[in-house]
Amino acid sequence: MASEETDMKTAAERPATEQDMSVVANDGGTATGGNVAPAAAEDGRPAATPETVHPTALQMLKNSVSEDDPKPSPTLTLGKIIAGDILSNGIVRGQIWLFLLIVLFTIVYVAFRYQCQQDMIVIDKLETELKDAKYRALSSSSTLTERCRESHVLEILKNNRDSLLHVAEQPPYIIEVPER
Repeated sequence: MASEETDMKTAAERPATEQDMSVVANDGGTATGGNVAPAAAEDGRPAATPETVHPTALQMLKNSVSEDDPKPSPTLTLGKIIAGDILSNGIVRGQIWLFLLIVLFTIVYVAFRYQCQQDMIVIDKLETELKDAKYRALSSSSTLTERCRESHVLEILKNNRDSLLHVAEQPPYIIEVPER
Protein backbone atom coordinates (compact mmCIF):
# COMPACT_ATOMS: atom_id res chain seq x y z
CA MET A 1 0.00 0.00 0.00
CA ALA A 2 2.80 2.37 0.86
CA SER A 3 4.56 1.79 -2.43
CA GLU A 4 1.37 2.65 -4.34
CA GLU A 5 1.11 5.95 -2.48
CA THR A 6 4.74 6.88 -3.26
CA ASP A 7 4.14 5.97 -6.93
CA MET A 8 1.12 8.28 -7.01
CA LYS A 9 3.06 11.09 -5.32
CA THR A 10 5.98 10.84 -7.75
CA ALA A 11 3.59 10.70 -10.69
CA ALA A 12 1.80 13.81 -9.47
CA GLU A 13 5.08 15.66 -8.95
CA ARG A 14 6.57 14.97 -12.40
CA PRO A 15 5.32 16.98 -15.39
CA ALA A 16 3.30 15.20 -18.03
CA THR A 17 5.17 14.45 -21.25
CA GLU A 18 3.77 14.58 -24.78
CA GLN A 19 3.68 10.80 -24.86
CA ASP A 20 1.64 10.69 -21.67
CA MET A 21 -0.78 13.22 -23.11
CA SER A 22 -1.15 11.28 -26.35
CA VAL A 23 -1.93 8.12 -24.38
CA VAL A 24 -4.56 9.98 -22.44
CA ALA A 25 -6.03 11.47 -25.60
CA ASN A 26 -6.05 8.12 -27.40
CA ASP A 27 -7.55 6.28 -24.46
CA GLY A 28 -10.38 8.66 -23.87
CA GLY A 29 -9.04 9.96 -20.60
CA THR A 30 -8.26 6.75 -18.71
CA ALA A 31 -5.30 4.43 -18.57
CA THR A 32 -7.57 1.41 -18.51
CA GLY A 33 -9.18 2.14 -21.84
CA GLY A 34 -12.66 2.86 -20.45
CA ASN A 35 -14.92 5.64 -21.64
CA VAL A 36 -15.62 7.21 -18.28
CA ALA A 37 -13.10 8.20 -15.62
CA PRO A 38 -13.92 6.75 -12.20
CA ALA A 39 -15.11 9.31 -9.70
CA ALA A 40 -13.03 7.94 -6.86
CA ALA A 41 -10.82 5.01 -6.12
CA GLU A 42 -12.13 2.17 -3.97
CA ASP A 43 -10.10 3.25 -0.95
CA GLY A 44 -11.56 6.76 -0.99
CA ARG A 45 -8.72 8.55 -2.78
CA PRO A 46 -9.64 10.99 -5.55
CA ALA A 47 -9.46 9.70 -9.12
CA ALA A 48 -6.26 10.25 -11.08
CA THR A 49 -6.20 13.31 -13.28
CA PRO A 50 -5.00 13.08 -16.94
CA GLU A 51 -1.62 14.45 -15.85
CA THR A 52 -1.03 11.60 -13.41
CA VAL A 53 -2.20 8.70 -15.57
CA HIS A 54 0.53 6.15 -16.25
CA PRO A 55 0.24 4.39 -19.58
CA THR A 56 0.63 0.65 -19.52
CA ALA A 57 3.58 -1.02 -21.20
CA LEU A 58 1.34 -2.24 -24.02
CA GLN A 59 0.04 1.26 -24.68
CA MET A 60 3.56 2.72 -24.71
CA LEU A 61 4.66 -0.02 -27.13
CA LYS A 62 1.69 0.68 -29.40
CA ASN A 63 2.53 4.38 -29.43
CA SER A 64 6.20 3.85 -30.14
CA VAL A 65 5.74 1.29 -32.92
CA SER A 66 4.29 2.25 -36.23
CA GLU A 67 4.49 0.78 -39.69
CA ASP A 68 5.61 4.04 -41.25
CA ASP A 69 9.15 5.15 -40.74
CA PRO A 70 9.61 8.73 -39.65
CA LYS A 71 10.46 11.14 -42.39
CA PRO A 72 14.19 11.73 -42.66
CA SER A 73 15.34 15.12 -41.61
CA PRO A 74 16.75 17.38 -44.32
CA THR A 75 20.19 17.29 -42.72
CA LEU A 76 22.23 14.14 -43.22
CA THR A 77 24.93 13.63 -40.65
CA LEU A 78 27.55 10.96 -40.15
CA GLY A 79 25.84 9.92 -36.94
CA LYS A 80 22.57 9.27 -38.76
CA ILE A 81 24.36 7.24 -41.42
CA ILE A 82 26.19 5.13 -38.83
CA ALA A 83 23.00 4.68 -36.79
CA GLY A 84 21.22 3.33 -39.86
CA ASP A 85 18.62 6.09 -40.16
CA ILE A 86 19.46 6.37 -43.85
CA LEU A 87 17.94 2.93 -44.46
CA SER A 88 14.35 3.81 -43.64
CA ASN A 89 11.48 2.37 -45.69
CA GLY A 90 10.91 5.55 -47.67
CA ILE A 91 14.50 5.85 -48.79
CA VAL A 92 14.78 2.16 -49.65
CA ARG A 93 11.52 2.19 -51.60
CA GLY A 94 12.55 5.32 -53.46
CA GLN A 95 15.92 3.89 -54.43
CA ILE A 96 14.88 0.28 -55.17
CA TRP A 97 15.84 0.55 -58.85
CA LEU A 98 19.27 1.85 -57.90
CA PHE A 99 19.75 -1.07 -55.51
CA LEU A 100 18.65 -3.53 -58.20
CA LEU A 101 21.04 -1.91 -60.68
CA ILE A 102 23.89 -2.19 -58.19
CA VAL A 103 23.05 -5.86 -57.59
CA LEU A 104 22.93 -6.48 -61.35
CA PHE A 105 26.31 -4.80 -61.88
CA THR A 106 27.76 -6.80 -59.00
CA ILE A 107 26.53 -10.06 -60.52
CA VAL A 108 27.89 -9.10 -63.94
CA TYR A 109 31.22 -8.08 -62.38
CA VAL A 110 31.55 -11.37 -60.53
CA ALA A 111 30.57 -13.36 -63.63
CA PHE A 112 33.08 -11.55 -65.83
CA ARG A 113 35.79 -11.91 -63.23
CA TYR A 114 35.10 -15.63 -62.97
CA GLN A 115 35.16 -15.98 -66.77
CA CYS A 116 38.41 -13.99 -66.90
CA GLN A 117 39.98 -16.27 -64.30
CA GLN A 118 38.90 -19.32 -66.28
CA ASP A 119 40.41 -17.82 -69.44
CA MET A 120 43.65 -17.08 -67.57
CA ILE A 121 43.83 -20.70 -66.43
CA VAL A 122 43.35 -21.90 -70.01
CA ILE A 123 45.97 -19.42 -71.27
CA ASP A 124 48.49 -20.61 -68.65
CA LYS A 125 47.82 -24.23 -69.61
CA LEU A 126 48.29 -23.46 -73.32
CA GLU A 127 51.48 -21.51 -72.63
CA THR A 128 52.85 -24.50 -70.72
CA GLU A 129 51.96 -26.79 -73.63
CA LEU A 130 53.63 -24.36 -76.06
CA LYS A 131 56.84 -24.36 -74.00
CA ASP A 132 56.83 -28.16 -73.95
CA ALA A 133 56.29 -28.27 -77.71
CA LYS A 134 59.17 -25.80 -78.28
CA TYR A 135 61.49 -27.88 -76.09
CA ARG A 136 60.49 -31.06 -77.94
CA ALA A 137 61.07 -29.31 -81.29
CA LEU A 138 64.49 -28.08 -80.13
CA SER A 139 65.42 -31.56 -78.90
CA SER A 140 64.28 -33.13 -82.20
CA SER A 141 66.19 -30.52 -84.18
CA SER A 142 69.40 -31.14 -82.24
CA THR A 143 69.02 -34.92 -82.65
CA LEU A 144 68.46 -34.50 -86.40
CA THR A 145 71.47 -32.19 -86.70
CA GLU A 146 73.62 -34.72 -84.89
CA ARG A 147 72.51 -37.58 -87.13
CA CYS A 148 73.02 -35.55 -90.32
CA ARG A 149 76.66 -34.70 -89.67
CA GLU A 150 79.08 -36.06 -92.21
CA SER A 151 81.15 -37.89 -89.64
CA HIS A 152 78.10 -39.67 -88.27
CA VAL A 153 76.88 -40.63 -91.75
CA LEU A 154 80.33 -42.03 -92.66
CA GLU A 155 80.44 -44.02 -89.48
CA ILE A 156 77.06 -45.57 -90.23
CA LEU A 157 78.19 -46.41 -93.79
CA LYS A 158 81.33 -48.14 -92.50
CA ASN A 159 79.36 -50.15 -89.97
CA ASN A 160 76.75 -51.34 -92.50
CA ARG A 161 79.13 -52.29 -95.35
CA ASP A 162 76.17 -53.04 -97.59
CA SER A 163 76.22 -49.63 -99.24
CA LEU A 164 78.09 -48.76 -102.42
CA LEU A 165 78.66 -45.27 -101.19
CA HIS A 166 82.09 -44.35 -100.02
CA VAL A 167 84.14 -41.26 -99.29
CA ALA A 168 85.74 -39.64 -102.34
CA GLU A 169 89.47 -39.92 -102.39
CA GLN A 170 90.04 -37.03 -104.80
CA PRO A 171 89.18 -33.51 -103.76
CA PRO A 172 86.39 -31.85 -105.67
CA TYR A 173 87.35 -29.59 -108.56
CA ILE A 174 85.51 -26.92 -110.56
CA ILE A 175 84.72 -27.51 -114.24
CA GLU A 176 84.67 -24.35 -116.23
CA VAL A 177 82.45 -24.22 -119.28
CA PRO A 178 83.21 -21.52 -121.85
CA GLU A 179 80.33 -19.34 -122.83
CA ARG A 180 79.60 -18.91 -126.53
